[in-house]
Amino acid sequence: MPLLTRIRGPRDLDRLSLEELNQLAEEIRTFLVEAVSKTGGHLGPNLGVVELTIALHRVFESPKDKVLWDTGHQSYVHKLLTGRQDFSKLKMKGGLSGYPSQAESEHDIIENSHASTVLGWADGIAKANELLERDSHVVAVIGDGALTGGMAWEALNNIADAKDRPLVIVVNDNERSYAPTIGGLANHLATLRTTDGYERFLARTKEVLERTPVVGRPLYDTLHGAKKGLKDFIAPQGMFEDLGLKYVGPIDGHDLEALESALARAKRFGGPVIVHCLTEKGRGYQPALQDEADRFHAVGKIHPDTGLPIASSGADWTSVFGEEMVKLGEEREDIVAITAAMLQPVGLDRFAKRFPERVYDVGIAEQHGAVSAAGLATGGVHPVFAVYATFLNRAFDQVLMDVALHKCGVTFVLDRAGVTGTDGASHNGMWDMSILQVVPGLRLAAPRDADQVRAQLREAVAVDDAPTVVRFSKGAVGPAVPAVGRVGGMDVLREPGTDRPDVLLVSVGALAPMCLEIAGLLDKQGISTTVVDPRWVKPVDEAMAPLAERHRVVVTVEDNSRVGGVGSAIAQALRDAGVDVPLRDFGIPPRFLDHASRAEVMAEIGLTAPDIARQVTGLVAKLDGRYEHSAADAVDSVEPARD
Repeated sequence: MPLLTRIRGPRDLDRLSLEELNQLAEEIRTFLVEAVSKTGGHLGPNLGVVELTIALHRVFESPKDKVLWDTGHQSYVHKLLTGRQDFSKLKMKGGLSGYPSQAESEHDIIENSHASTVLGWADGIAKANELLERDSHVVAVIGDGALTGGMAWEALNNIADAKDRPLVIVVNDNERSYAPTIGGLANHLATLRTTDGYERFLARTKEVLERTPVVGRPLYDTLHGAKKGLKDFIAPQGMFEDLGLKYVGPIDGHDLEALESALARAKRFGGPVIVHCLTEKGRGYQPALQDEADRFHAVGKIHPDTGLPIASSGADWTSVFGEEMVKLGEEREDIVAITAAMLQPVGLDRFAKRFPERVYDVGIAEQHGAVSAAGLATGGVHPVFAVYATFLNRAFDQVLMDVALHKCGVTFVLDRAGVTGTDGASHNGMWDMSILQVVPGLRLAAPRDADQVRAQLREAVAVDDAPTVVRFSKGAVGPAVPAVGRVGGMDVLREPGTDRPDVLLVSVGALAPMCLEIAGLLDKQGISTTVVDPRWVKPVDEAMAPLAERHRVVVTVEDNSRVGGVGSAIAQALRDAGVDVPLRDFGIPPRFLDHASRAEVMAEIGLTAPDIARQVTGLVAKLDGRYEHSAADAVDSVEPARD
């Protein structure tokens, strides 16, 4: 009987011998490869923390002791050891989340999938334990990549202020975040990894000197008294100890005995301790170890034996952007690129190979990236900062006060905009078009297809006196959606065929095919519709108000929060212009969305062609005074959505 099937909770680990624990570690790796290859998910990070997770649950008593994960994508082993071994629907609707989830288990404390925040959480929980006199520990597991984020160091500064407040910080050091970790901190950790530890040196010195007559012991005491300088010379962990943090390590993150010993010492210490563990991302799985790009950080469905994708998709939005960036780089020497530790995921890897001297990886530090971009622009170049839409939230103040206030020509390219689905609440890019509406002077483009990504990226980098934003979706990009006309700066995608059409349907970004489907469904109800793509959704095109005035109803459809989004901006523009036309905005409701496929999420929130067509039919019928009859007919005649 496999050992893994006998593990229903962390305390089941207590009965296992060291030999059995090592066997369990191998079973877990086999399970992860087989399970994640069927569903997709974060494979490499979890293969690297098997022994570390086992040791954590052996030494600490979860959930009494709070084990916190940053960023959470390496929590699959934690799930297995806390009774969640059905991975058949990982990241799918009704299945396990790809991150810690309070709804799944009492062992999941924070649903933390944005990096560098776990130390702040740990500081707060440790303070609460102290105030309420709880006899429990807090353990924060943070990767070396996440330590490049400024929030982590703000938290460390506060954690170190309380010398007797128990808090264990486990640095999971695999030399990588997505790709190899960069920066001064990475260099420091590399030094620690490659230098013999001070404790071993001091132990050997003591042994030799204590055998030396007369002067041996006094000399040892002198050296021990000068240990700070000696430590910095032998193993330069002084950066942490200068903050007032006890440092333990480096520890082999795949040696269960060493891990348990180090964690037990840290647990007994009674104050803040850093335990530095060296792990190997992708350990035990050769295809991952041979993947120099990101060690299978995240994979789709793959063949477990080879690691090769089961099916290849067509061109995706990210690759279209990446190819156009290379062309722009060849045409303009002033184009530079910025990434926040995600060179490959945001499509800048090709640009980096072609122009390595013109790419800046700032680590997981979006705030710094935005300010640095402002500096680059002020210095005479045009930076393109590519980042996931959900992560731009972290740099809002810098976009507002550093880039926009100073009228810097910086282009932000937002990948994974809109509903992304399987990664869950934290990764849906559903806030960018709302939060950016308040930034004076900023211009925001939402391309509908690959051709528009290329065109609007070029339009964006041509602006040198204001921030520009280009946002696009996750996954495969569909066929081109041609324009049949132009009004102002807006593309007309469908003309109504009448002088007094009923509906002006404003399609935002990748939802253009769905909006054309909506127009077709409305046409079957005798409702004439104009479909326009604003292309640049901020500022609202001056031609929008007079165009809206020629219609009976305005409908906006966007892959963004309805609160403060494009629909709200257009409604305000119509009010300002004195255009009194009913407007109905469709978008994402203001709530956090559970993980599921994009199609399932869109259906759940009513953002499908049949759902919208029904409501628009009812709205037009209400204007005609025939609401009940026509709305009922629409429900009967509209076919259900198909994935």
